[in-house]
Amino acid sequence: MSKSFDAGLRRSLKLGAGMLLASAFPLVSHAQKKYDPGASDTEIKLGNLNPYSGPASAYGTVGKAMQAYFDKVNATGGVNGRKINFMTLDDAYNPAKSVEQTRKLVEQDEVLLMFGSLGTAQNIAVQRYLNAKKIPQLFINTGATRFGDPKTNPWTMGWQPTYQAEGRLYAKHILQTKPNAKIGVLMQNDDFGKDYMKGLLDGLGDKAKTMVTQHLTYEVSDPTIDSQMVTLKSAGCDVFVSITTPKFAAQAIRKAAEIGWKPTQYLVSVSQSASSVLKPAGLENAVGIISSTYLLTPLDPAAAGNKDAAEYAATMKQYYPSGDPEDTLNANGYSTAATMVQVLRMAGDNLTRENIMKQAANMNFTPPMLYPGIDIKTTPDDFFPIQKKALQRFNGKTYETILQATAG
Repeated sequence: MSKSFDAGLRRSLKLGAGMLLASAFPLVSHAQKKYDPGASDTEIKLGNLNPYSGPASAYGTVGKAMQAYFDKVNATGGVNGRKINFMTLDDAYNPAKSVEQTRKLVEQDEVLLMFGSLGTAQNIAVQRYLNAKKIPQLFINTGATRFGDPKTNPWTMGWQPTYQAEGRLYAKHILQTKPNAKIGVLMQNDDFGKDYMKGLLDGLGDKAKTMVTQHLTYEVSDPTIDSQMVTLKSAGCDVFVSITTPKFAAQAIRKAAEIGWKPTQYLVSVSQSASSVLKPAGLENAVGIISSTYLLTPLDPAAAGNKDAAEYAATMKQYYPSGDPEDTLNANGYSTAATMVQVLRMAGDNLTRENIMKQAANMNFTPPMLYPGIDIKTTPDDFFPIQKKALQRFNGKTYETILQATAG
């Protein structure tokens, strides 16, 4: 064999090997990417429901704040190079509509997962359907305790502290400050209300039977709760626990002032919003109301010097200028969206529904706008991401913390 032929052969073999190696790289890279419907090289589709109309339309701002956060992320390149397509629909706080809209998002729009949908009854209505189809029902906007049960519903995870834990926190404070109180409760007559009520009763323990002297309910379709408020005053209740959604919470605060009833008021955190509840009720009427939080707003003293709070305010100004940064509902939407983005980042190029749930069940993360001392931790056996709250009292302008972050 001549030297020239041998050298030519070696060059040919090297060239061939190089071409094979070069062609293998994109194949290897492509093989590493795994997608379920709703994910691609360029896009991630997230489905969401919010009551943009109907009796709980005050909550619609949450979805708009989520959109603002996703717009910010998309403007800086998205998540691992993919833009988030946030597909949010109106279910008017109607569980039947929730089923219809969820099916549309899953079966027609082919979203990767359902994220941050609002309401207890609304999420219950679609929980079995989503779990049967093995579609993540992630970081839903309700504190109902049933949404943290990975054995029964492994594709469902809540986000905020549970209503039962919050109810226990109020009970603990009542027992410490007014152990002989006559407690009157106004409760929305659904799973949302019942979950809070269970926590309150559990927290009061044996004293519940003697301390809770009035337990009244209302339907979400009721026009007002005026008659219930008059009854609570007439019964001589000196502590009022308002387990209400925003429209009825504002009515209750305003009515109490109108009839000259001045109990110690506890207001569930889902209705603590100054913009959506306290201002419509009259800020002067809300002075002294006790609630709880796991969220920051920019004017909270605890937010001083907080870079995340400053970035949140700037994001709201740019992407949702009509939204109020001081509204805790907006802080909720922003922080929940940040948690979703964190999970998507953790999932990398394996954007399967199974891997999304795996990442969600292995978080150790502090998203922006959580109150100091509160973070997110999950495990495959613990689907309750946030488990602490701070107790606060409204002073006429803002909430002041009266008990630092603690578990309920």
